[in-house]
Amino acid sequence: MDHTFRVLFFLKQDSRFVKTSAPIYLRITVNGKRAEQSTKQIIDPKRWDPSSGRVKGNREDARVINSALDDLQLKVNRIHSRLVDLEQEVSAKSIKNILNGKDQNRKSIIEVFEYHNQQMKTQVGKDYSLGTYTRFETTLKHLKEFLKHQYQREDYGLSELNYSFITHFEYYFKTVRNCNHNTTQKYIRNLRKIVNLAVINDWLEKDPFAKYKVKLKEVKRDYLTKDDLIAMESKEFSIERLDQVRDVFVFCCYTGLAYTDVEKLTSENISKGLDGDYWIFIDRTKTGSPSNVPLLPKAQELIEKYLDSPVTKNSGKLLPVISNQKMNAYLKEIATVCGINKNITFHIARHTFATTVTLSNGVSIESVSSMLGHKNLKTTQIYAKVVQEKVSGDMKKLKESMATESKKASNQ
Repeated sequence: MDHTFRVLFFLKQDSRFVKTSAPIYLRITVNGKRAEQSTKQIIDPKRWDPSSGRVKGNREDARVINSALDDLQLKVNRIHSRLVDLEQEVSAKSIKNILNGKDQNRKSIIEVFEYHNQQMKTQVGKDYSLGTYTRFETTLKHLKEFLKHQYQREDYGLSELNYSFITHFEYYFKTVRNCNHNTTQKYIRNLRKIVNLAVINDWLEKDPFAKYKVKLKEVKRDYLTKDDLIAMESKEFSIERLDQVRDVFVFCCYTGLAYTDVEKLTSENISKGLDGDYWIFIDRTKTGSPSNVPLLPKAQELIEKYLDSPVTKNSGKLLPVISNQKMNAYLKEIATVCGINKNITFHIARHTFATTVTLSNGVSIESVSSMLGHKNLKTTQIYAKVVQEKVSGDMKKLKESMATESKKASNQ
C-alpha cells in the first residue's frame, strides 16, 4: 500500500546537557506519524548541520559520529524495505520496534491460523472431528482470498487487526462469497477463535473483537410430521438402494443420530442399560459428547433387518450407510415418491426425532437434550419452540372449528 516514509536526525534540547553539547536523535516518520529515539551520540550544537542531519567538518569525532548515523539510517531503510516486500504493516512504531529488537515475536494472522490448524490436525479423532478441522481449513482459505481481494496482500500483521478488518471480512462473505447471515457468522466465529489464541499467547495486545457481537439468526428447522413419517415407513420400494436409504433415515428418526454417528455404528455400540433394555451408547463425532439412546422398537427392527445382509457383514457396521451426498440425493427422490413436499436432507431425521418422536410425545426436554448429545440445553430448546408453534397452530384450528360449530348451532 502507498505511504510516505522519511528518516531524519536532529538535535534535541535536554536540560541534562550543557550548552556546548546536545544529544542527536533519530526520527522516523510514516504517513505523518513519528517515532523518535536517541542515537546515543552527543555533539556541540555549533558543529551540527540541520540541513544534512550530520556533523559538520572532517575531524575524527565528526567522521565517527556521521559513520554511526549512516549505519543507523541504512538499518532503518532495510527494515522499511523488508516490511514492504513482505506486505506487512509499515508504521514508524513498527520500524522502531524492529530496530530495537522488540518485534522478534511479531506474528501475522495467517501464521497463527496455520499454527492453530496444524495443532488441530494432530487432534482429529481425539478432541476434534475431521469435519471441524475441515471447516477451519476452509475458513483459512477464504481468509487468504479475502486479503488478496480487499488489501492486495498475502498476509496481515496481528497488530493491524481492528474492528474495520472484521466488518470488511463479514461484508466480503455476504457480497463476494454470497453467503447467508448465519454461514457468514460461523466463519467470523472461526476467525475469532484464532484471534483469541493470539491474545491468550500475548501475541496481540488488544482484542479487535471487543466490540463485535457474533449473533446467529434463528432458523426454522424442518422435520417430518407423524403422517410424513408413516408415509415413508409404509412405502414399499422395489429398488434396493432407495429401500436401504429410507431404512437408515427412518432409523435416525427414531434414534436422533446424525449421519457421521450412524455411519460408524457397530454392534459394540449396542448394549443393555440399567433398565434391562437395549441402548445405543456412542460419543458424538461432532462434539465428543455422549449420546445414549434407548432403542425404540422400530429402530431395533431395522437393525435386525440387516443382521444377515452381505453389506453390513463386510463392513462390520449395523446398517448399509452410503455417502452423505448420495443419501441426500436419494432422499429427495424418496420424498417425491412418498408425496412429502419438503426439501428432505439427512439431518432432518435428527430434527424429526427431537420434535415428532420425543417432545411431541411428552418426553422431557432434559431427556431429549441428553439423547441428542447437546452440551447446552438452549440448543434443544429450539426444538421445543417448534413443538409449541405446532401445538399453537393445532389449537387455533380447533378454536376456529369450535367457533364454526357454535355458530351453526346458534343459527339453527
